[in-house]
Amino acid sequence: MRITEIKAVPISFRVPEGQNVRLGIGTAVKRDAVLVRVATDEGIVGWGEAHHGRCPGAIAKLIDTTMQELVLGADPLDSNGVWAKVHKMQLASHGMGAAAAMALSGIDIALWDIRGKAAGLPIYRMLGGGSRPTPAYAGGISLGWQPSEKLAEEAQNYVEWGYRALKLRVGDRPAIDVARVRAVRQAVGNEIEILVDANTGYSLDDVRRVMPAYEELGIGWLEEPFSPQDYRDYQHAAGYGTVPLAAGENHFTRFEFTRMIEDGVVRFAQPDLSKAGGVTECARIATLCSAWKMSFNPHTSATGINMVASIHMLSAVDNPGYFEADLARHNPFRDEVCGQPYEIDGDGCVLPKDRPGLGVEVDEAFVAAHPLIDGPCYV
Repeated sequence: MRITEIKAVPISFRVPEGQNVRLGIGTAVKRDAVLVRVATDEGIVGWGEAHHGRCPGAIAKLIDTTMQELVLGADPLDSNGVWAKVHKMQLASHGMGAAAAMALSGIDIALWDIRGKAAGLPIYRMLGGGSRPTPAYAGGISLGWQPSEKLAEEAQNYVEWGYRALKLRVGDRPAIDVARVRAVRQAVGNEIEILVDANTGYSLDDVRRVMPAYEELGIGWLEEPFSPQDYRDYQHAAGYGTVPLAAGENHFTRFEFTRMIEDGVVRFAQPDLSKAGGVTECARIATLCSAWKMSFNPHTSATGINMVASIHMLSAVDNPGYFEADLARHNPFRDEVCGQPYEIDGDGCVLPKDRPGLGVEVDEAFVAAHPLIDGPCYV
């Protein structure tokens, strides 16, 4: 079997007025994604998702030109070989860094979709896993910066839907963050896990100010207080209290995760399959984390393709953590690109799709109806 075609499809939609969520990286005004379609000479087609990197047209162009030249004609079942070639020729030398990792991620997920379809097995089986329930938290583009009473009401709704864990967006002024988190804790009680995500918006002094309250409120983790390159700030912040730090959605490949893990201050790893290198590389990252007794908690991206792939991974690794469920009020990329990517059971858990490959069919008419919209997705 050989790869005969690779096509990137950047897609967008406007967030309806009044449903915009505000968080540390801005207010969401549109959603973007880059889907990747890989075809073979045996008629098997695989789909993947590359993170848009806030510049979906550039990621798509990189896939359609440089990546295509490197990968066309390769054996689609040789995902390790494809990964190694792209790493050597693009990531390791003159390679556009993070953009190349995102582009390769989308291709790699599509190759695993092909591999599963060729074998007649779902991806989690190909990885040596089983159909095991994974706890989910209510996250994604939801639970953002809003009045405390509105935030508490939104959180209560998710608990009623079955979620046993929630992730709140912080990174605002420390006193406001603490008030919001406190209001949610009072609303949902002590049996619900509360996680917080600062979206790289805190300073060291901010963490010093919020940590005592987060400890008191039993917060499960403080996610990305700083940018991923601020290694020294992470080291200092870890000594400010007992709330563990989480990071990884903006780390690329196992090489960046190695530094993060070996520093010993981040306790929850969060690689995004559409950013960090796809299924192939995230399996390696999960193994690195396992050696350090860290759980694997993938960050989810824009469409159901990434979400489905993340659940397959969580069902296959020996150190699964949480699945991040996107609870955005309006997200057709979650709901319509490939059908419903997951369902929450009575225990707040998800199960992997049980059909070959990713286990979903992409609605190509829907994809064609949502062409790229230029401009930033957060303002």
